[in-house]
Amino acid sequence: MELRVTESSETELSIEIAGEDHTFMNVLKGALLESDDVTAATYDMNPEQSGGQTDPILTIKTEPGVDPLDALEEGAITVREKTTAFRDAFEAAA
Repeated sequence: MELRVTESSETELSIEIAGEDHTFMNVLKGALLESDDVTAATYDMNPEQSGGQTDPILTIKTEPGVDPLDALEEGAITVREKTTAFRDAFEAAA
């Protein structure tokens, strides 16, 4: 997975995530929105200002004092935990 920060401030981060689609982006966005420290999480697959860029750009806004990069890390951990739990439940059911 290739990541590129496009904008960054104390409470906002925009990051391009190469090669991903709506499936992954919706799961990650949902995990981010579960955090009380995240005030907004959204993504855009083809922003007009990009000149046709199609890799999604994830934007995270956090409460003051919360590093959005830390929030992204926590969101990724949540996604990993949920996918592991799903895989384990699926294998147990088989």
